[in-house]
Amino acid sequence: MSEAGSVRVDVWLWRARFFKTRTLAAKFVDEGKVRLTRLGAESRLDKCARPVKVGDQLVFAMGGRLTAVRVEGLGDRRGPP
Repeated sequence: MSEAGSVRVDVWLWRARFFKTRTLAAKFVDEGKVRLTRLGAESRLDKCARPVKVGDQLVFAMGGRLTAVRVEGLGDRRGPP
């Protein structure tokens, strides 16, 4: 991890079960399809290694729907569905 209290965005999306594999999550982020809002500043994530922290907001379109989520926890592992 690059920062304490953070996790890679692709790992978080995979652990939160938005994607079946981490590879799919990484490809999705690398294509620039995820926006991050932290402390009121919005930016488009362009690399899957970018860290997310508790309190960050992510917005992305998937399956024809716009999804907005707030990171409430980082998680240690991928849990059951």
